[in-house]
Amino acid sequence: MTYDHQGRRGQRLTATVTDLEVEVQKAFLIGVLLPDSTVEAEERSLDELELLTDTAGSDPAGRELVRRDAPDAAYFIGSGKAKELRGVTKVLDIDVVVFDNELSPAQQRNLQQIFECDVVDREALILDIFAQHATSREGALQVELALLRYRLPRLRGMGKQLSQQGAGIGTRGPGETKLETDRRRIEGKIAKLVRELKALSSTRKTQRKARRRAAMPQVALIGYTNAGKSTLLNLVTEADVLAEDRLFSTLDSTVRRADLPDGQTVLLSDTVGFVRRLPHQLVEAFRSTLDDVKDSDLLLHLVDSSDPDPEGQMAAVHEVIEEVGADDVPELIVFNKIDQADPVEIGRLRRLYPDSPMISALTGEGVEGLLTLLGEALHAETVLLRMSIPYDRGDVLAAAHRLGEVLVEKHEDTSTVLEARIPVVDQSRFSEFIQA
Repeated sequence: MTYDHQGRRGQRLTATVTDLEVEVQKAFLIGVLLPDSTVEAEERSLDELELLTDTAGSDPAGRELVRRDAPDAAYFIGSGKAKELRGVTKVLDIDVVVFDNELSPAQQRNLQQIFECDVVDREALILDIFAQHATSREGALQVELALLRYRLPRLRGMGKQLSQQGAGIGTRGPGETKLETDRRRIEGKIAKLVRELKALSSTRKTQRKARRRAAMPQVALIGYTNAGKSTLLNLVTEADVLAEDRLFSTLDSTVRRADLPDGQTVLLSDTVGFVRRLPHQLVEAFRSTLDDVKDSDLLLHLVDSSDPDPEGQMAAVHEVIEEVGADDVPELIVFNKIDQADPVEIGRLRRLYPDSPMISALTGEGVEGLLTLLGEALHAETVLLRMSIPYDRGDVLAAAHRLGEVLVEKHEDTSTVLEARIPVVDQSRFSEFIQA
């Protein structure tokens, strides 16, 4: 049984599964329409908030879109509107109110007093989902760091939540039972997590260097959450990455080898899915993982063509890519789920993005053509060089293996003759050794 912020036992929906009662929070969702947005955009965002709430394990029992000229400093939607909606939540027997916007600590406390139940924002909801889905040690540490950074300014008024384990949105997470109101102890825990993640980041850098020495192009599979990245990775690499029709089913980065039709072998890495308004704390916490994206030779950007707003998904992904410094990496946009999309929408996307392949990772349609195009895109970023490298220049030979793909290597009297594909940006490093 979970408790609200005042310690009262809340009412729950119950579902019987193999004779066990599973408690489910009832959630009420609130979005705010400001002058710089549209009803359609905010309704789509609320639709996504429903999916996020369901993913977190709660039942979205109602929703409201509130129009405002500007957020209220104390109550975000204004005290009058909050009191009006409190009546609705009481009738629906709501356990948690979820805002589609970011709330300040003061706004969250004030709203909890009015609604007399837990109030969380979109950021807390996403953090909660990440806390449930992180499986690797690095992923768990990253999520714990993000949670602590989110909760630190919200210590005042959290009371009992900080000293006991909860089962509702905003009350989960690694190490939660150890949280205390002593700010210095929490800051100390944050510092410790930063050190641990730094050590793991060093290990990840070593792994990236080893992959570079393997002379295989690195392709990062990016996209909005639930765009089908894990399904595609499983199809082309025969991997066994968890692939579910749920948001954020994959949090931990996975790297697999993939053979392309032209004989080229690439390293394909699956990454955490992105989402609109992805919490800054998560981007910071997952920065070492996202460095795999920044260090890639190509970004394979998977877009859900069946989504009502594919361009909005693409914009959200590009926002995060820019934040982690990967916006200068070449990108190939791929539209997935054509088996589920409206043919009229597919036609529109073909006209707007004529160079982007259309595929279904689920059925395999178009995937062979995608792999062929992927090989061509990688070759477009490299140049084929024939080089004669003197034996006393082992550093140059090592650089050719590290930076490029060596196709032919012969040992002659005074030098090593190579044929290698070298990234265009590194071509000048080998200019004095190039043969006509």
